[in-house]
Amino acid sequence: MIESFLDYLSLEKKYSVHTITAYKNDLISFRDFLSSEFNQESLVDVHYNQIRSWIVSLVDAKISNRTINRKVSSLKSFYKFLQKTEQIIINPLSKHKALKVSKKVQVPFTSKEINLVINSISEESNFIALRNKLIVEIFYSTGIRRTELINIKETEISLYNGTIKVLGKRNKERFVPLLESIVPTLKEYISLRKKISKNSDFLFITEKGNKIYETLVYRIINSYFSKVSSKVKKSPHILRHSFATHLLNEGADLNSVKELLGHSSLASTQVYTHNSLDAIKKVYNQAHPRSSKKNNL
Repeated sequence: MIESFLDYLSLEKKYSVHTITAYKNDLISFRDFLSSEFNQESLVDVHYNQIRSWIVSLVDAKISNRTINRKVSSLKSFYKFLQKTEQIIINPLSKHKALKVSKKVQVPFTSKEINLVINSISEESNFIALRNKLIVEIFYSTGIRRTELINIKETEISLYNGTIKVLGKRNKERFVPLLESIVPTLKEYISLRKKISKNSDFLFITEKGNKIYETLVYRIINSYFSKVSSKVKKSPHILRHSFATHLLNEGADLNSVKELLGHSSLASTQVYTHNSLDAIKKVYNQAHPRSSKKNNL
């Protein structure tokens, strides 16, 4: 039953391997709980009070509300699948309300911090430094996700059109603009890259010619930005966050940013708007006839 659900997520929903693994682990966790606490193997005849007991056990284990909500969401999707395939009539989680979570404000890097990093890497001239500089520049100039960057192939970059073809979530393709300012770095990197590997299709590779991987990309970003920023989070996602926030601060419309980020709905993009409030307030205070700043001019 679980395997059928996972096949559905893979083949019909086009979820990534990482996401499917998370769903699988959540379902197995709940199944093991049913077995140990209720001596029950079936996932079909489940009542909400059993699910609630599982949630309580997760809370007692000091698991965060955010993680618990994700696990319960996996379970809810599973039972929706069972409804769809007519294996159950009522979803036991149909009336469940998610646990409250505190909204974490993601603080973007400043333009100054990003420029400091790019300039510091520019002082080095080896393959690794050039690759890392290009990684930072592409993250900040396109706003793509870490997995999207890792999977870029050299053939998906068009210098003629000034675009990069990106394979996003659920295998959705999109084209993102390539800034002219990073083309020299890109050309220089590709030239050095060919001396290291002629076999790999992927743009970003290690010194041994292998495709780069997620933890390496995280370490690269964290290492460089730790030298210039005191922010708590220093990750590829914060660079994506900075890209969106800086565009909005400079007047880009929300729909354009949504398309660039590869979001399926505006709701996902709107999480970045709170960071542009300072810029909006500044414009407001300078423009409104009743503003004290306006009157003092």
